[in-house]
Amino acid sequence: MAGPPERTAEPAPQDDDAPRGAAPAPPASTDPRPVPVQRPARRRRLLVGGAAAAVALLLGGYAVADAADAAPGVLTLAPEPTAPAPAVPPGAAARPAPPGALAALDPAAPRPDPAALAAALDPLLAAPALRGSATASVVDATTGQVLLDSGASQPQVPASVAKVLTATAALHALGPDATLPTRVVAGAAPGQVVLVGGGDQLLTAGRGDPAATVGRAGLADLADAVAASLRAQGTTSATVVLDDSLTGGSPQVEAGWGSGDVAAGYVAPLTSVALDAGRATPANYAPRSLDPALDVARTLASLLAQRGVRADPAAVVRGGPAPAASAVLGEVRSAPLVDVVADALAESDNTVAEALARLVGQATGRPPGFAASAQAVLEQARAAGVDTTGAVLVDGSGLGAGSQVPAAVFTSALSTAARQPGAAPLLEAMPVGGLSGTLAERFEGGSTAAAGLVRAKTGSLTGVSSLVGTVVDADGRLLAFAVLADGTGATAPSRQALDAVAAALAGCGCRTG
Repeated sequence: MAGPPERTAEPAPQDDDAPRGAAPAPPASTDPRPVPVQRPARRRRLLVGGAAAAVALLLGGYAVADAADAAPGVLTLAPEPTAPAPAVPPGAAARPAPPGALAALDPAAPRPDPAALAAALDPLLAAPALRGSATASVVDATTGQVLLDSGASQPQVPASVAKVLTATAALHALGPDATLPTRVVAGAAPGQVVLVGGGDQLLTAGRGDPAATVGRAGLADLADAVAASLRAQGTTSATVVLDDSLTGGSPQVEAGWGSGDVAAGYVAPLTSVALDAGRATPANYAPRSLDPALDVARTLASLLAQRGVRADPAAVVRGGPAPAASAVLGEVRSAPLVDVVADALAESDNTVAEALARLVGQATGRPPGFAASAQAVLEQARAAGVDTTGAVLVDGSGLGAGSQVPAAVFTSALSTAARQPGAAPLLEAMPVGGLSGTLAERFEGGSTAAAGLVRAKTGSLTGVSSLVGTVVDADGRLLAFAVLADGTGATAPSRQALDAVAAALAGCGCRTG
């Protein structure tokens, strides 16, 4: 039975009946003003009782279980207790607090024998659905020892597993505890206030939720602070100016994205700030706004007007960088970067991934642009200890055409993270097979036994399926794996073939004698 499409911002698998770039929903309106919506909760299935405890124990050696992967998502609708807000502001998807640390894996657990491992995996890599295009790498995550090299140095189209490198680079360059500011400062002209986007793509139009990742920062809170600052100055009217310089000063679309990708809801044009990654209606694959930052600025103007400051949303303009050393009138901040990374990987959010790449570029002095940001991602991944030999990226999400990455680069990233405590959040952020994110409805049929044991990032484009992650094998050894196939047939059987490889790793001690 064909599996369901991924419930993420990763491109839904396309086949002959739905060519890549086709829009499953009507295009977004050319009017960039926001359509306030309530976004559905990102729901995840929950393992209960002994199964959940066993999974957490197995994974505890290299990372504390990511609680977003261990419990269902929760939708919270933030009320507006003091001032009216836009009608039905987007909800905020809360992320539960992580559990306490669990016991470590046994460092003396035996390693798989490479010959036995190859005997178990080679027939699966030759599955008809993969059409001879699969390459694979398996390494002992705790030592970096190569256990399987099946074309692992051959560059392949990565699709969304490219986000693993973007996440690695962001955590290294910015740090897991960094937060992204959205602030308003005084403008150069009297009565001007400047909205300065700091990269947060997950704002909500209502009040922020301190327990959430999506919606941690709320425009209603920002409007409260700005209105109070203006009243204290005796100012009763304002013109909102947008500083979108972080991402180039206008909505950015990568040349290799499909013509229908924005209308199909796969990605929004990149701007320095956005409400719920630019979604215009309450669905993961809803059309995206054509100008998410301008939406934010106009919503802010409306909120200021509701708070007694005359501000016309229609008068909002996009300006250059805010004046240096301007007085800050208000500021809200995103969830910690580690949580933003976890959300981007779990939901395969292309828009958030591109913003993370742009922030890596900014942190390393690169000019705004997809190519420059992608180069910065590879540079920072190398600085984090990843062997990026043979890797080429054209963007930070894997959505664009032209990226080529060998499987060995991904296992290098994962095994490096397993051996460096500061990089462990990368492993914690991965979806769990059969449980969370883009793997919530994977590992069915013959691969059911691996559900809950595999943490991995998925990738899907037309003719491309990839799976990159970690698994604890039957002997208790942590393995990092990457399987890339960029000449596949239909998506569902290709995914099932990759799941079978990961399931074989989970069930195989693969020792000789």
